[in-house]
Amino acid sequence: MTALKTMVGGIDHLNRCIGFIIKWLLLATTILSASNAITRKAFDLSSNGMLEAQWYLYAAVFLLGGGYAFLHNSHVRIDFVSTRLGARGRNLIDIAGIVVVLIPFCLFVITLSWGFFTAAWHSGEMSGNAGGLVRWPAYLLIPAGFSLLLLQGLAELVKRLLFLTGKGPDSIAEEGSQDTPIHVPAQALSTSQEGSR
Repeated sequence: MTALKTMVGGIDHLNRCIGFIIKWLLLATTILSASNAITRKAFDLSSNGMLEAQWYLYAAVFLLGGGYAFLHNSHVRIDFVSTRLGARGRNLIDIAGIVVVLIPFCLFVITLSWGFFTAAWHSGEMSGNAGGLVRWPAYLLIPAGFSLLLLQGLAELVKRLLFLTGKGPDSIAEEGSQDTPIHVPAQALSTSQEGSR
């Protein structure tokens, strides 16, 4: 049991570190985007390499951030059923979603995208644009991002199972998901709609 909790803590820590890096990548992406726009408009200069670097940074933010979003329960979810259930029911729904949808989908994408990455790596595939970048870093982001999401999915699965067996806290309630602006329970939506009538 201790080994499982240690593994979960390690995965959580990994995705927290990735989340910290992503915050800085967002800043770098914003600066690079602004620089590209300014040099293009003010000086009539453009660089395909810089534009592609901007795209790579955007891709890194969105692909590598999936595990971090799942860790903090800030992913998109439809709660019209689970908000009407107790803690046990919500955890059972999450377990079903992780096992039936998340894990198979992540494994499928990792397997499929790994071939694209290795082919680009071995061939030294370059962008078709003059002055463009090599393609393998962009291709590598796909299996890397979905691996982080898969790891976090496994960690969340263990947390839900520990809660159901009485050996851990309710991680859904602990995450403060009810307070985040992204997560609005269906009950709150129906209450606000009734109030606006």
